[in-house]
Formats: sequence, structure tokens, C-alpha cells
Amino acid sequence: MVHETDSPTPTTPDSTDTSRPAAVTTWLALMHAQGEVERLSEREQLLSSLLISVNAVLWVIEWETRRVLYVSPAYERIFGRSASLLLAEHRGWRDSIHPEDQQYAEQSLAQVLELGAVEDRQYRIITADGQIRWLSDKCFTNQQATPGKPLIVVGIAEDITEKKHLELELQRLATTDVLTRSSNRRHFFECAHHEFERASAQGLPLAFLLLDIDNFKTINDTYGHLEGDQVLLRIAESGRGVLRRGDLFGRIGGEEFAAVLPGCAPERAMQVAERLGQEVRQLDFSHEGHPYSVTVSQGLASLTAEDATLDSLYARADAAMYEAKRQGKNRVIAG
Repeated sequence: MVHETDSPTPTTPDSTDTSRPAAVTTWLALMHAQGEVERLSEREQLLSSLLISVNAVLWVIEWETRRVLYVSPAYERIFGRSASLLLAEHRGWRDSIHPEDQQYAEQSLAQVLELGAVEDRQYRIITADGQIRWLSDKCFTNQQATPGKPLIVVGIAEDITEKKHLELELQRLATTDVLTRSSNRRHFFECAHHEFERASAQGLPLAFLLLDIDNFKTINDTYGHLEGDQVLLRIAESGRGVLRRGDLFGRIGGEEFAAVLPGCAPERAMQVAERLGQEVRQLDFSHEGHPYSVTVSQGLASLTAEDATLDSLYARADAAMYEAKRQGKNRVIAG
């Protein structure tokens, strides 16, 4: 008599199956490790591609020593310098900062210790080939750093050169007379008010000079407006050439210019005005072979204790300028 026995229950191999041959287990482990390595490699390649494409420098420094621990590939693109040299010599970054901005860059960076984060530090750098570029820098640190461990500061520096140039150009257009490249009326009087307030508060001398081109309408009517524009341009150049560093000069009307001379006593201001009139008289003009000359009438006013506002000083200079016109033009009258 044949007795039936239970058939063995089939088993499904898994990672815990002790019956699996050791070679199979090793092979599966190797395949798993290879997959992890490939995934890690893909992540590294993706991160590397992102860092290369970003037009900003990611950086990490050790605070106490200022040693650069890491910079992203954009450093070489923006600074034009070797990243490996920067890692070997940490002063390379600081030495690239424009000399006029180095103190600001250092002081603003130090604020990260107090604030934990500092944003929009804007400063200039000088690249390896001598270009000046603007950076906007943001940095932060973990204020809860482990005691005894180095304090690490991380940041990102973005190249904002094009944006800065656009801002400066917009500012120039807003403050400059397009034709003569002098201050326009609004900007001139803004600066003049500031100088008036400073001189009044500190008891310093200040002079206000107005000059108007004599017979300018005749020049326009006779030679045309393009020729008149050339007269305005060259007189503006003469004004900027004669005035001192720190003086204000602007075109405040059609053929009318003005200057403010901070720290200039009345006698010295008169000398400046007379020299300016002489420079204008010496300018050579010619239209279609016909030479002609130009003169200016000037009114000068110096600050007194009775001048409570800039308008008072301006009014006296204006009255003096019209008196110069009445007296025959081509002269300076002090009011």
C-alpha cells in the first residue's frame, strides 16, 4: 500500500533566504551597489551642471582664518582667476576687491556675526584682466554652531555689473542735461540746497553765480539751432574746466547756466567768474566760413547772514545778472 506524503512547500527567494547560494547573494549586492553608485554619479553630475550654469559664486569660508573652503566654478568666470589658487591663498578674494570698497566689504561681512545673515553687500572687484565688475553678496552663518568647532560662513556672490551700469545710466539721465552733459535744473538745485544748508550751519562762505549767453537768440536765428547747440556745449565745457573740484555747475534754462562755489569767499568768487568770462570770449566759433565770438553776462551773490534760504541768494544773483545785461553785457556784477 502506497502512502501519500505532503509535497514540499515551494519557497520564494528573498534577501533573507539562507538557502540562496552565496554567489547569488554577492551578485545581487554588487548590482545594488552599482545602481547606488550610478544614481550618486547622476546626482553629482546634475549638481555640477547646475553650479556651472549659475552666474553666481557660491562660497564657504572658515571665519577665524578666513580660509576659503569652497568656491563654485563661476568664481573663475567672474573673477578671471584660478579657484585652486584662491583655495591655497585665501587673501586672493579680498585682494581682488576694489581698493575704495575694501573697508566696506570687510565691515559689512563682519556684521554676519551679530545678525546671522547679511544681504545685498554691493562692492566692486578688479578682474585678472583689469575689468571692474560689481558684485551683490549675501552671506549667513549658523549662530548655533557647535562649541569648539570652526565657525563657517557661507554665501553667494552675484555679478550685477550690467544691472549696475543700467542704474547708473538711468541716474545720469535723470540728473544730467542731455545736450551739455551738465547737471540739469532739478539736480543742480537739489545739490545747491544741500550746500547752502551746510554753509549756513557751519558758517562757511558760499557763492552763487548765474551766467547767461549774450545775444543767443541772434545766434540761433542767424546760424541755426544746431550751431546754437554747439555754443551751449562749448560754454558748458568751459564752465566745467574753470570751476574747482567740488563746485556745482548746471544748465538751468535755455541759455542760462549756474554755479555754486562752496567755501569760496567773495573776492575769490569774483576771480573765478572773471576767468570764466575770459575763457568764453576766447572760444573760436565759425559757421560756413564766417567766424563769430560769444560773450556771457554774469551775476554773482555771496552768502550773508540775511540769506535765510537759497532762494534769497539765487534772487540776488539773478538781479545782478540782469544788471550786467543793462550795463552792456559781457561783464560780471556782484549783487
